[in-house]
Amino acid sequence: MQLPVQSQSTLYAEGWEAEAGPDDLLEIARAADRAGFDYLAGCDHVAIPRRLAAAMSTVWYDPVATLGFLAAATERVRLLSHVAIVGLRHPLLTAKQYATLDHLSGGRLVLGVGAGHVQEEFEALGVDFRQRGSVLDECLDALRAALGPDEFPEHHGKLYDFEGLGQRPRPAQDRVPVWVGGSSPAAVRRAALKGDGWLPQGDPRDRLPAQIARIRELRERAGVQGPFTVGAIVEPLYVGTPRWEVGRRTLTGGPRELAESLRAYRAMGVHQIQVRLRSRSRGELIDQIAAFGAEVAPEL
Repeated sequence: MQLPVQSQSTLYAEGWEAEAGPDDLLEIARAADRAGFDYLAGCDHVAIPRRLAAAMSTVWYDPVATLGFLAAATERVRLLSHVAIVGLRHPLLTAKQYATLDHLSGGRLVLGVGAGHVQEEFEALGVDFRQRGSVLDECLDALRAALGPDEFPEHHGKLYDFEGLGQRPRPAQDRVPVWVGGSSPAAVRRAALKGDGWLPQGDPRDRLPAQIARIRELRERAGVQGPFTVGAIVEPLYVGTPRWEVGRRTLTGGPRELAESLRAYRAMGVHQIQVRLRSRSRGELIDQIAAFGAEVAPEL
């Protein structure tokens, strides 16, 4: 699940999140850890321009700091950046931050990356917004080297060039999984050819089969081998019968009913689903997390 509180876009934030803070994040993370959730995710934006602030809000916690804070309070749940806009930073800086997070968490990092979409953010940091796709492509190659096993990683590219510079601690994992976010043709191609997984951005159910087929085709044509994780962000969920208006798109009902609907994603070729559970308070969200883990997940 994507963590609440740490990003508060009007597209998905619940009303109670506006007054929430670190204690709420801790309790929700612990609840997800207990309930058997696979990962907790945090978003990445450095600064939001005024023209977008009303819709996006300016509440965007730093993902490395947030996931590091929660790593010490959890035991097994993985920590996903969904997604880190790695093109805004030099790959060696990104590698230092996320290698440390992986080291401190005992190898629980999943590095989710994306190209970004806020032009002013790039301009303020001196990065060419128009070239963000090609920047991300080279960042991925550089990060593969910098997050690998070598204490002195090496990369020689058009934008970044480094060797003979040591970085420790190394990640705890031999290979940090890199999942690529986005649903544009370029993002899907990037995920297929350079990633260990794909994080779609807002694809409805009826679009997923074609996207997944495209990924398989690209990987087969390029001869890319190895495990690949296909994800999906599912419709908003509420376990049980809500006594308040949860919106017409929200899936509601008993565990078997919800599981039957969610199993359709597996039939499409999806390996992991990211859920957003509707709630009016931290307590209600924790109850929903517990109910999903205990009653819905076993049916999946």
